[in-house]
Amino acid sequence: MQGIDRPLGKYYAARLKTQGTCLVAGVASGQGGEIIAEIPVFDLVAEAVAEAGEIKTSLILVPPNQVLDAALEAIASAIPQLIIVTPGVPPLDLVELLKIASTTGTLILGPGSQGVIIPNYLWLGICEPSFYQLGTIGLITRGDRIGDEVAKTLTAAGYGESMAVNLGTDGIIGSNLSQWLQVFEEDDNTEAILLVSQVGGKAEIEAAKYIASAIEKPVIAYLVGLNAAIETNFGDTETIISNQLSYSVAAKNTRKDSLHHFQEAGVTVVEKLADLPASLAKVLS
Repeated sequence: MQGIDRPLGKYYAARLKTQGTCLVAGVASGQGGEIIAEIPVFDLVAEAVAEAGEIKTSLILVPPNQVLDAALEAIASAIPQLIIVTPGVPPLDLVELLKIASTTGTLILGPGSQGVIIPNYLWLGICEPSFYQLGTIGLITRGDRIGDEVAKTLTAAGYGESMAVNLGTDGIIGSNLSQWLQVFEEDDNTEAILLVSQVGGKAEIEAAKYIASAIEKPVIAYLVGLNAAIETNFGDTETIISNQLSYSVAAKNTRKDSLHHFQEAGVTVVEKLADLPASLAKVLS
């Protein structure tokens, strides 16, 4: 855990250990040699790796302007998976990081990710594990804490997750919806995939097209914003930047666009969170 000395780091380091996560080291510059939540702290990632051996994942909780340096330090130490919990990372830092990660094959979740959980087996992040139970639904979410709310609703209805992953809240993120759709398509423990995201985004429309071409398992989409009172034109980061630079009017993605693409892909679209259990029952039967 990079940033283990921060309040969020201290709180979740202790909780992760009690849930069985193999958290072997923390990194906090200037605090090497200390112990936080019974976890040894090092000044550098390289020192942590040298002491602990192979480390598969780094949770990054440092301030936004330090995320790039922290992530590059982890990549330099051959850590293959990074979960960036910190939101609000400068966009140019993310562009540089993702370019380097693409050359090293590093998997990046976030920024603003709540992490990954396989109930009763693995918890890496800051979601609330008590809301999740083991099951056969592959859960992919974007947004802050929406995954916890969905998981609690599913648990109350008797459903659980084979794995739940939160992609993050920032406009530019690492791994995308299509990548995780494929992960769940190939996972033997997953019977159906539940995608929770916003309406009208470019990433969602690309995911719908990917589902139509490559995903055979049943997919349910809960698109937040379908019931908004006013029709809104949604745009991704690329659209926002191009408008700022050229003052042009970019193509508009609306709720109708999202619905059209998902319905064409054979996806069951749910308008309300309360309708999820009934939709799952129908799909799984």
